Amino acid sequence: MTELIAQSAFIEITVLLVLAAIVGFIGILLRQPLIIAFIAVGLLSGPSVFDLVHSEDKIELLSDLGIAVLLFLVGIKLDVKLIKSIGGVSILTGLGQVAFTSVFGYFIGILIGLDHITSVYVAVALTFSSTIIIVKLLSDKREIDSLHGQVALGFLIVQDLVVVFAMIALATIGMGSDDSGDDSSILSVALSGIGLLLFVIAFVRYLATPLTERLAKTPELLVIYAIAQAALFAAIGELIGLGMEVGGLLAGVALASTPYRESIAARLGPLRDFLLLFFFIALGSALDLSQLGAHTSGAIIFSLFVLIGNPIIVLAIMGAMGYRKRTGFLAGLTVAQISEFSLIFIAMGVSLGHLKADILGLVTLVGIITIAISTYMITYSHQVYAFFEPFISVFERKNTPREQTSAHEGEHYSVIIFGLGRLGTAIALQLKSKGVTVLGVDFNPSAIKEWQALGLDATYGDVTDAEFVSDLPLSYAKWILSSIPKHHTGLTLEDTKKTIIQLTRSAGFIGKLATVSQSKKETAEFEKLGVDLVLEPFQDASERAVELLLEGL
Repeated sequence: MTELIAQSAFIEITVLLVLAAIVGFIGILLRQPLIIAFIAVGLLSGPSVFDLVHSEDKIELLSDLGIAVLLFLVGIKLDVKLIKSIGGVSILTGLGQVAFTSVFGYFIGILIGLDHITSVYVAVALTFSSTIIIVKLLSDKREIDSLHGQVALGFLIVQDLVVVFAMIALATIGMGSDDSGDDSSILSVALSGIGLLLFVIAFVRYLATPLTERLAKTPELLVIYAIAQAALFAAIGELIGLGMEVGGLLAGVALASTPYRESIAARLGPLRDFLLLFFFIALGSALDLSQLGAHTSGAIIFSLFVLIGNPIIVLAIMGAMGYRKRTGFLAGLTVAQISEFSLIFIAMGVSLGHLKADILGLVTLVGIITIAISTYMITYSHQVYAFFEPFISVFERKNTPREQTSAHEGEHYSVIIFGLGRLGTAIALQLKSKGVTVLGVDFNPSAIKEWQALGLDATYGDVTDAEFVSDLPLSYAKWILSSIPKHHTGLTLEDTKKTIIQLTRSAGFIGKLATVSQSKKETAEFEKLGVDLVLEPFQDASERAVELLLEGL
């Protein structure tokens, strides 16, 4: 079988794709992100297991293109207005986490016997968290728009900026690492890099928007152009000595200010995931499983540091800034893993001769451990918080000025609405027009601002937090309405509306409960739980529509 695979690159890649599909399916059953499956495919296809990789040059080509596209997508998110958009908490907390991880990671490396250069590389690699995994998990839980979700996105942006500077710094260091290089060659590379940067600035100012507007008329051509630009800049970066990684980043930055960057990023996402598979295959084919075993103890120490240390520093900084311990804890869990960038960064160090190949095995093992465990930590974050809540009060100030969750305590509201979407907003406006006092509750700060702009009272909070629910002005409320839709994430099947029913009753609410249902089965379940009014928006709207149609007939 191995001989047959070696005879044809097409058969080889086909076998690798089939293996990836099988391992990916197993990963889904184990509720793990694809990056874990990709790493496993790389190890399985390597010489230590199935030895499937024989067309190294072709696999390397696809791997390089995948890295170029990945870094292009990082660059395209780095708009020039970035710092203003992410806010002070994300900058301070993100930089604090990076500094903490780098400093303590370095000393841990020294303590376990790594040399200074290796310790610096590993410490920096541990600062990167996986954008792909965090966004996917938060989106599945419908928490991407929550306060802790938005802060987490800010972390990712700060880390992306660190990636940019780290890659540039590494490329600059690499200029002088070539034995054949001299001062004139280093100066030539530096001047070429400055020239490329000036070209990007001019491109952003004069060409990017009009060019993409013309190309956007044919979306397929816009995507092809984006890939071409990523590959071209990566090739130029390689030719002038900066490295393809820096070139790919600058290619994305060149399009970051255009109005079509989100469309480009969305269309290139699947291609990035496909090509990254070959990066991990190339990585696995160069690894010996014995290299992983040689660093087991070190990998466990580093993994515990990332899983425990990173969330603690985020929790401490956010607590000092005036956020509640719950928000800081949930945000901190999102940085409890390393990312694909960590492996790329270490691979760059190996290619430059700064690191031994076995260090790549060490960081790979840390990636497997932290990504696998943190996936469950984020997925079941509320249960994890409930367990640790009694032990983390020290991280919360007496006053939490950033989250005034009890701002409406003592006020009288006849109706409290959980979920400030279209349905909740429409009901609130109708009730207000009839003189009914309404308080809205949501964990999306943007939704709160929109409600307040409409003249409606609203407060931020997580309705699954028993402490928050008990602080609401429930005593005078006649009705509580939950208009939050039910989401099946594939990881957890919790229904927030059922949680609201339990927490409000536990908090002493004696009024009536109303909730939104999407099916007759769900309606029956709510009625068994003692809900007084179950609304079926689609059914109710269709019945009203039929009444109007019959009147017309």
